[in-house]
Amino acid sequence: MLRITGLSAFPITPSDADGRVDAAALRRLLEPLATAGVDSIGLLGSTGTYAYLSRDERRRAVEIAAETVSGRAPLLVGIGALRTDEAIRLARDAQAAGAAAGLLAPVSYTPLTEAELVAHFEAVAGEGDLPLVIYDNPTTTHVRFSPELIGRIARLPGVVAAKCPAPEPAAVGAGVSALRAAVPAGFPVGFSGDWNATEALIAGGAAWFSVAAGLFPQPCRAIVRAVEAGDADRARTLNAALEPLWALFKAYSSLRVVYALADILGLCRAEPPRPIRPLPPEVRAEIAGTVRGLSLS
Repeated sequence: MLRITGLSAFPITPSDADGRVDAAALRRLLEPLATAGVDSIGLLGSTGTYAYLSRDERRRAVEIAAETVSGRAPLLVGIGALRTDEAIRLARDAQAAGAAAGLLAPVSYTPLTEAELVAHFEAVAGEGDLPLVIYDNPTTTHVRFSPELIGRIARLPGVVAAKCPAPEPAAVGAGVSALRAAVPAGFPVGFSGDWNATEALIAGGAAWFSVAAGLFPQPCRAIVRAVEAGDADRARTLNAALEPLWALFKAYSSLRVVYALADILGLCRAEPPRPIRPLPPEVRAEIAGTVRGLSLS
């Protein structure tokens, strides 16, 4: 049975101005992740701009990734869509193309009730032929999951893990404990929000769903392995070394920063999908200078 733990790396999905995925660039981004031994790859997550790509291009991205990774890491694939039937189709596409699980964010223009959210997950889990990860990302979906709602959905057949925003340090103990108490025993609850993720792991989080690991898997993997070894002091020391990167993420958004970094590092020349605009030259210079001062290999 698929168990989603450890480090999950979330790369961008490079594409052209018409939204066509750049296969060569995507392979260049994915190969180092598989080689580094990440525990899973989060394809078409929010950093992967799934909401800006057509169904055909989303399916094509999964096919490219499955061929590139070739079984070296499970692919967790974003299948969020406004309509339940479309999310089901995206789940089936992802499964057929080689995904191990679907990342289901409840994208909705109209605010959803808890009953509607449960029914949405139940339908996609039941008809999509793909294990599901609850994708709690309130900054993009404007849906906020309570621990109790996470617990209800976690008990649905086919739901195998949850991806939640990491609590702020002052609230991390209580926040992680509340989530773990709400879900079935052994159900993996992992965290995003790179700057708070280390403390969430130390408090008992099962996985780190990391934007930074999409470009820099080695230092992120070292943090996860230190936590797994019970060495919280080392994990905090390694995390502190990345604070300049976290400051960039918080100041300019992790999405915009990693797009700039992919170009700065020579991996690809992709720009974020419009209407998102690339960062201005002076900010790119700041990012380049900051990263030069870090040990990220």
